[in-house]
Parts: sequence; C-alpha cells; structure tokens
Amino acid sequence: MTDFAQDVSLTLRLHFWLEKDQKIFLGIGRALLLEKIEEHGSLRQAATDMKMSYRAAWGKLKAAEESVGRPLVQKVKGRGQRYELTPVGRQLSRQFLQLQEDIETFARTKAQELFGEKVQYYAETYPEGKTPPLKPE
Repeated sequence: MTDFAQDVSLTLRLHFWLEKDQKIFLGIGRALLLEKIEEHGSLRQAATDMKMSYRAAWGKLKAAEESVGRPLVQKVKGRGQRYELTPVGRQLSRQFLQLQEDIETFARTKAQELFGEKVQYYAETYPEGKTPPLKPE
C-alpha cells in the first residue's frame, strides 16, 4: 500500500462486454434491459427506467437477438404489448450479471490489496435508486 492511497477514496469503474463475430454479443446495457423487461413486462417501461428512448431500447433488443441468433423476449398472449423473457433471454441476462458481479468483486479485492482499503464500486457513488442493481436473482 502506498502513502498516497491512504488519503484517497478510489472508485472502481469497469466496462466490458462479450463479442461474437466482432459484434457485441452481450454487455451490461443489454443485460440490464432484459432484467427491466422481466421486471415490468414492458419494453416501454424498461426504456423509461433506463433513461433511454423506446426506439433505442428496441434497437438494443433487436441487435442482441440478432447477435445471439434466438429470441430473447416474447409477447405475453392476451395482454396487449406485454413481454416476458424467453428462457434463453433469462439465462443470458442472469449469467452476464453474475459474471459482472464476479469480475467486480475480484477487481475490488485486488485494487484494495494494491492501493488501500478505500476502494468503492462506481455504482456505490450514486444515490439510492439511481442505478439498477447489478445482482441477479
């Protein structure tokens, strides 16, 4: 540990994604969008929660489905524009969020080991309720 780190609160920021054929396969934005669709049953509400337009959310969802090669959401019959995740969508979202959590835990532990005890996650710097949880169910 350095003397510098003792007086500084460090924030850990990570951004990664998985690619397939040089295109984004899955990243945190797509995984969280899927989780929000599951939570609300609505692409429009998921987009609103993530502070993006419906069109941007639709494009992100369609790009993810194209990359994966399988549907990630399906309409709920008899309930208008309601959606639910397909088993593949649910599995990929939860697996990615678990990977994100595991990588953050490792990186935070390593950063604390190298730079001191005052290392926090980027999400911890926001007021409660401002960022979606990264932990899967």
